[in-house]
Amino acid sequence: MANPRDVVRIPDAKVALSTASVYPESTATAFEIAARLGYDGVEVMVWTDPVSQDIEALRRLSDYHRIPILAVHAPCLLITQRVWSTDPWVKLQRARAAAEKLGASTVVVHPPFRWQRQYARDFVEGIWRMADETDVRFAVENMYPWRYRDREMLAYAPDWDVTKDDYRHFTIDLSHAATSRVDTLAMFDRMSDRLGHVHLADGRGSAKDEHLVPGRGTQPCAELLERLALTGFDGHVVIEVNTRRAMSGAEREADLAEALAFTRLHLASAVRVPRR
Repeated sequence: MANPRDVVRIPDAKVALSTASVYPESTATAFEIAARLGYDGVEVMVWTDPVSQDIEALRRLSDYHRIPILAVHAPCLLITQRVWSTDPWVKLQRARAAAEKLGASTVVVHPPFRWQRQYARDFVEGIWRMADETDVRFAVENMYPWRYRDREMLAYAPDWDVTKDDYRHFTIDLSHAATSRVDTLAMFDRMSDRLGHVHLADGRGSAKDEHLVPGRGTQPCAELLERLALTGFDGHVVIEVNTRRAMSGAEREADLAEALAFTRLHLASAVRVPRR
């Protein structure tokens, strides 16, 4: 139990909203909501929304809402195979250029799909090479096996568990960890001081990647946040949740406000300094 004479010291980690969290609303709507709710910044998911692909449009949104772009998520999804080129290395080069121009510190990238054979073969070395060319962090994100009934498909290479390979920085995604049914805190420990970025969402271990509001699933969201605070984590914590089932804009904002409050509460609760 905390000493009543202790005071809370808020850690330096910033809490950002992923633009994916407002889908099917637009990238522009994400900036508006993030500013209104008091997020520290946004992570731009580069996808089929033309605004998400337009650096000048993103800069205008950032300036208008006075909210910084802290990270850029490269277009790695199945639905973004033709966004910013069909060449995956060109996609990463453009993501890096966008991050540099927008003042973002991190590019989030998924491991390749297994059928992208040449890209997968060169991926680990290529990410190191690109990381050596910039101050922007390339933070490779943990994924999960695809499951259907009793079948499991390993869709990512070199591996969906990115801790099995050597990267300078990692992104840990708690919803992906739930879907892959791994020990999330053990994965956190394996990432250690190479953890550069966090996608915070909850999950129940379903075969479906759920991206629940933190606290609504079985993932150790609170404990992981407290560990981040105690270890002096200097990256960003990004709320990346699914609000597609929200019945109204007000319900969507309530979910995103709840996620922000949960995150700030548990980042702060772990860090106390004695009152003099």
